[in-house]
Amino acid sequence: MTPFERRTHRAQSRLDAVGADCLALPPGRDCYYLTGVGGEQSDRLHLLLVPADGDPTFVVPRLEAEPIRASTWVDDVRAWDDETGPDPVLDPVLDDLSPSRLLLGDRLWTEFGLALQRRLPDASVGLASEVLAPLRRRKDDRELDALRAAADAADATMRDVRALGTDAVGWTEAELADFVVERLAVHGGTGVAFDTIVAAGPNGADPHHASGDREIRAGDPVVLDFGTLVEGYVSDQTRTVVFDGEPPAEFETVHGVVREAQSAGVAAVEPGVTAGAVDRAVRTIIEDAGYGDRFVHRTGHGVGLEIHEEPNIAAGSETTLEPGMAFSVEPGVYLPDCFGVRIEDLVVVTGDGGERLNHTDRGWRC
Repeated sequence: MTPFERRTHRAQSRLDAVGADCLALPPGRDCYYLTGVGGEQSDRLHLLLVPADGDPTFVVPRLEAEPIRASTWVDDVRAWDDETGPDPVLDPVLDDLSPSRLLLGDRLWTEFGLALQRRLPDASVGLASEVLAPLRRRKDDRELDALRAAADAADATMRDVRALGTDAVGWTEAELADFVVERLAVHGGTGVAFDTIVAAGPNGADPHHASGDREIRAGDPVVLDFGTLVEGYVSDQTRTVVFDGEPPAEFETVHGVVREAQSAGVAAVEPGVTAGAVDRAVRTIIEDAGYGDRFVHRTGHGVGLEIHEEPNIAAGSETTLEPGMAFSVEPGVYLPDCFGVRIEDLVVVTGDGGERLNHTDRGWRC
């Protein structure tokens, strides 16, 4: 049995437990999680229907049918033609299922969701995340191996960035971002998990700065936040470095506070504690140092097939950490018009603590 098939069986068990009859999923991360079939939605209806009892069915445009049959364990792939539209193929499947409660993919396009509701007027409708989110936030061994490989690619790339040393002075943020993207690919990554952030000097005070044409100068703190994908699973790492010269006043103090807070957050990770407790371990150190109002985001976010997924590592979160959960720990302090500092590693909850997936130097000197 493939990992995808095992996940589908677990999803079917949860469907029964929550009193739902069927999942209706478009192309996307949830569909890939259960079947190994990737892709994105288009104007042609493409659905994976997973009943609580019985075999899943794909209803797809004919031009997609053969590639899907070749890439999934799901045997029942039904193709529809442009001339007739999907109804002649979809209607018999829905008639057989006759769901009284249908869970739609959270990101299913509205036009398709409304069409299903019109076709099943007596069925109540919910969101597939009710079933899939609890499964996806605990990674299996195959998923963890992919996350580790993606983190290794990010680590190797960060070592290449540090090796630039003084040569990076004079580069623009965009040029350094391009270098990062190229090195991620060299080290085994597939594309980028999100737009690479290179934020030099005062731009570092913007947590989501878009890399631009500002040149990196001697003494500039430079925030680098980037990641790649391996087998669809992401990495996400942030370091704040100075390539040459001496940084601004207060930078060393702020960097030390952020580094201490990040270490405290990782140390707080263990099964049974809440996500909110991890956030509190981080936030307390930054608040006690007098920078609480300059830590303007949550401590972290879950990672997996998406760069932001459950669990949410934020103040007040009552989510209890369990082995297999993977997320970032990324405190930051941002001083407008001066600089920013953020340090981020991915962490996996183990049986008795937390495993860092990133291992590069967290200091600021290159």
